[in-house]
Amino acid sequence: MAVPERAVPLRANRDFRLLWLSGLFAVIGTQMTALALPLLVLRETGSAVQAGAIGTVSVASLLVTMLPGGVVADRVERRRLMRLCDLGSLTVVTALAVAVWNGHTPLVLVLLVAAAAAVITSLYGPAAFGLMRAVVPRDQMGTATARLQARTATARLVGPLIGGALFGLHPVLPFLAEAVGLALSTLCVALVRTRSRPASRAGRPFSRRELTAGLSFLWELPYLRTVLLVFGLGMNFAFGAMTFTALSVFSDSGRSGVGGGLIVTCTSAGALAGALLAPRLRPERRAGLLIPATCWICVATAGALAVVREPLVAGVLVMACMFLSTVASIGFLSTLLVVTPDDRVGRVQSSAGFLSSLVQPLGPLTGGALLTAFGPVAAFLSIGTVLAVSAAVVTFAPSARAVPSYEEAEATGAPGDAAASRPPGEDGPGRTTPAAAPPAPH
Repeated sequence: MAVPERAVPLRANRDFRLLWLSGLFAVIGTQMTALALPLLVLRETGSAVQAGAIGTVSVASLLVTMLPGGVVADRVERRRLMRLCDLGSLTVVTALAVAVWNGHTPLVLVLLVAAAAAVITSLYGPAAFGLMRAVVPRDQMGTATARLQARTATARLVGPLIGGALFGLHPVLPFLAEAVGLALSTLCVALVRTRSRPASRAGRPFSRRELTAGLSFLWELPYLRTVLLVFGLGMNFAFGAMTFTALSVFSDSGRSGVGGGLIVTCTSAGALAGALLAPRLRPERRAGLLIPATCWICVATAGALAVVREPLVAGVLVMACMFLSTVASIGFLSTLLVVTPDDRVGRVQSSAGFLSSLVQPLGPLTGGALLTAFGPVAAFLSIGTVLAVSAAVVTFAPSARAVPSYEEAEATGAPGDAAASRPPGEDGPGRTTPAAAPPAPH
């Protein structure tokens, strides 16, 4: 069987470059239509409630289908599943573009498109992580993860701008641009030579045991359980509340776009800078230091935001938090990909994403409620208290300090080796060696 090219630099890894490009085309298209869809509904109906329903349907569909999506990714050849997902997305977006071009876009169609996109994402994400694990050698996983994060951060920065500009020219243009991007994404995936086929499994695919296998894996390992619950849930929740509160306060409750825009821009810039610099910091080998440091910096930032009144200062503080959070998250995800068994990588990845996503909608809601009820000072201090509890747990809990090392993964023969990678046309089960690890704030 083919072995990942351990001596080849990542920039010379043909299959990784194709996967990176595939994701770039797809994510930029998604970001363009993420803005265009609510604008389209507002244009057609004039109802902000109906426009907001798009986000609700997307999040609900994603949460419902994430765990089954991981099961599917652990049952079929992952490259083939990714191609089918791209083709499904292309079909859905093309149908919507035709409707927009004809001048009549029913809300039901838009909601169906949003739901279909979420379902396809639930399948594509775990499959992509599984395939990347077969493409990238273990010792390059941190760098690979950082480059994927940088790609996503860049797409999130420029995608809405391009989508908004195209929508201003004609409402159909963002959807046509996404269709072109999906076609290119499909082509890139089709050119990938590596195959990633999990071990064949007996039994019902959507039994309770299969659906919860990823959650069980995460729960049974103390480090994963502690860090995921504290850093993945607690920090996601509190950081979302803090950034939304800062956005509200420094935009003068929506009356000024300058302060709020600065907060959003600094948050995006922090994520991009963290992804770009992460390979130099080797976060996969410093997770035990980076995760507590991120939590304590966020505590200090929440306290500072309670007294700071300059949007620029607030933006720099939030950017520093986002920078550290991104670097720590890359280290967390890199460890997850390295030490998760090949036959469970889809379910573990989708389970970790499911848990982290559960609290994301609640953060802004809680921040807004605290701000309305108690004012900015009390809101930031309350959020800081939650962050301080999270920081104390990941700093002092013995389980949070027991970080699985890359050397331990090497010793146990954890994934990323020959059995996970196959040349075209070669079938057979992947490795099923057990191991460990987790993810962090998005």
